[in-house]
Amino acid sequence: MNENVGMIDRMIRFIIAIIFIILGFLYSPWWFIVAAIALITALLGWCGLYAILGINTCKVDKIKKTETTKKTSKKKK
Repeated sequence: MNENVGMIDRMIRFIIAIIFIILGFLYSPWWFIVAAIALITALLGWCGLYAILGINTCKVDKIKKTETTKKTSKKKK
């Protein structure tokens, strides 16, 4: 499982998780489900929906892919 959630995205998800946890205590326990999803994806750095849609906000992973592509193209020459 490669990371596809960047650091800023992770921080936003963590803040959203905290907000949803508060909403869960104040209104309805269903908010805890949304909070759990946001918190888990923030901690793991991987989002299943991002994987399905091909979205990647993780800069480190993009840099690694670029370096790999450059190495491969140099070997072909």
